[in-house]
Amino acid sequence: MKRVAVLGASADHRKFGNKSLRAHRQAGWEVVPVNLAGETVEGLESYRRIGDVPGKLDRVTVYLPPPITLKVLPEIAAAGPGEVWFNPGSADREVVAKAKELGLHAVQGCSIVDLGLSPSQFP
Repeated sequence: MKRVAVLGASADHRKFGNKSLRAHRQAGWEVVPVNLAGETVEGLESYRRIGDVPGKLDRVTVYLPPPITLKVLPEIAAAGPGEVWFNPGSADREVVAKAKELGLHAVQGCSIVDLGLSPSQFP
């Protein structure tokens, strides 16, 4: 089973960090929520930092504003995920340049759509 960390996971169903978590679960992924509050999301234990997540990650999908994304990029790189998805609104030129500098396999796009799903399926 593939494993994904959702950075910016939220308990709020209106937020894309929640829609992504539910979409990845529906698609058969093991999902690890990461949010600064450390709250439980959709019944799953959440981590405050990606550096606290144990084990291998196939994907990290990011739902954070660019200034915060930029700050956590070194920690994402240290986690060694197979790919990092920068969802709309999570990356700017500086984030993309830093991700390349860190050697991350970066993808700019919607990770929900990559699953063959639509965010609108998750009200």
